[in-house]
Amino acid sequence: MSIGFNRFTRREFIKLASAGTAAAMAGLAASRPTLAANPTGKLLHGLSAFGELKYGTDARRFSYAVDAPKGGTFAFSPSNWAFNQNVQTFNTLNSFVLKGEAPPRMELCFDTLMASAWDEPDAIYGLLAETVTISEDRNEYRFRLRQEARFTDGNKVTAADVAFSLNQLKANGHPQLALDLVNLEEARAEAELDLVLRFNGKQSARAILAIASSAPVFSEAWFKGRAFDGTGLEPIPGSGPYKVGRFQAGLFIEYERRADYWGAEQMVSRGIDHFDRLRIDFFQERTAAFEAFKKGEVRWREEFTSKVWATEYVFPAVVDGRVKRAEFSSEKLPSLQGWAVNTRRRKFANPLTRQAIATLFDFEWTNRNLFYDAYARSHSMFEKSELAARGKPSPDELALLEPLRDKLDPTVFGEAVTQNVSDGSGRDRSLFRKADALFEKAGWRKENSVLVDESGEPLAIEVLIRSQVFERILGPYTQNMRRMGINATIRLVDPSQFQSRIETFDFDLVGLAFSFEANPTAEALKRYFHSSSALQNGSSNYPGIADPAIDALIGVVEKAQTREELVSAVRALDRVLRAG
Repeated sequence: MSIGFNRFTRREFIKLASAGTAAAMAGLAASRPTLAANPTGKLLHGLSAFGELKYGTDARRFSYAVDAPKGGTFAFSPSNWAFNQNVQTFNTLNSFVLKGEAPPRMELCFDTLMASAWDEPDAIYGLLAETVTISEDRNEYRFRLRQEARFTDGNKVTAADVAFSLNQLKANGHPQLALDLVNLEEARAEAELDLVLRFNGKQSARAILAIASSAPVFSEAWFKGRAFDGTGLEPIPGSGPYKVGRFQAGLFIEYERRADYWGAEQMVSRGIDHFDRLRIDFFQERTAAFEAFKKGEVRWREEFTSKVWATEYVFPAVVDGRVKRAEFSSEKLPSLQGWAVNTRRRKFANPLTRQAIATLFDFEWTNRNLFYDAYARSHSMFEKSELAARGKPSPDELALLEPLRDKLDPTVFGEAVTQNVSDGSGRDRSLFRKADALFEKAGWRKENSVLVDESGEPLAIEVLIRSQVFERILGPYTQNMRRMGINATIRLVDPSQFQSRIETFDFDLVGLAFSFEANPTAEALKRYFHSSSALQNGSSNYPGIADPAIDALIGVVEKAQTREELVSAVRALDRVLRAG
């Protein structure tokens, strides 16, 4: 279960009284067979999940890429990060393994086989790979690499390097990467520039899009004598448009644009990567980062805190126009922030307990008094998209849910679950009455105003945070918990301890933030909702979801051959997650 809200542009509150939280995804029109537009046995310059490619072999650049001057330094605060990256500090430059804490944007130093188009989220085009050929059974992909591709040390990028990279990522990479590769049966070099990827047939049809566009490629020669999952501050040579420049561990890092970048004239590279230098400074607290922005030391930031946005952008640089404020409309790939309840712990195993804890969060009061009415409540894992379950299940959804009926809560078959609405007073007794009834039904009882289980053990909840900014939001919530008889506390820890604790799932309730691609693959859903990731340290399955029915529905997503099938499967999944 998780309780969350959108931290970026949509300004909507997400309260998910179930086993997990997912990002909203934009719906795509027209149902077409998955990857069917990509013929087998032919040399292809790109791959598309649904329909034909927008850009042909004669395209010079993506239509949104601008022919702007290059140069200058861009000092910014990252608004998102992945793998073992930490926006507050860093102690390693190896970003693609579980150990250590790496700086955000390290992926800019590494090329991938293919690259995504921002205006065509269901397609990828060749980067390191010049062409790709699909086998008749669609389980094998043959890539021809570009002759001119080079690492920063001058060595040629070969098929052996790519095979080495994928095999190492599968065995030793960060779980966010390794889980995508679970169905990759073999990666091998048939010649210097000829690579073969063979899948076991269990992969989703769209798995290749995620792998080819996100798995970084390393130099096999450089790793001889070095552990792939080692941590250290020696830059790893990549073949990407940037390389590591100056840095001081935990304080700042600069990425320098490569003047000798081999791929600068490739179609997917023209009109992007304009800055000569990217600089990230690291701050333990958001207040310090904001002060650096006010002084002009940081030139761009995305504001996460509604109070700051509403009340503190009145400093001189805003008044005289040197700082420009802007709000943006809905994005196709919104990222979400929320709080996950750790169901691995016995006290949270009962869904009624989790629902009771969620009920104690008074969104209406919080939105009015702490969020400056900046948020609107949502109910679905996939809000504002056609993937969100609405009303009663459709016939297609029922066809997927009926075989699982004896494994599902009966509410799955009724109206899609929506969340409680308070009177906004901060003292709505109906929330407490409902929570009290849920706790009682789950087997909890009051002893001297303390909520205890059947063995007399009091219910204690520790909320783990990495920044003081969350104390303001969580204070009223934990106060409501204490009124209910829960020993609720907030624990602020340093960035390294926070990273270690979430990677090993050492928490009761913790913040989380993530997003999906526009067309979610089964592999992506597994990272967040599947039992295979529930106990894998470093996975994104913070709540510890391990439910056979959810696994089965993700399996349906895996087999979806049309957009209509995908929509029905995800809607059914949404219903189960929301009812959990």
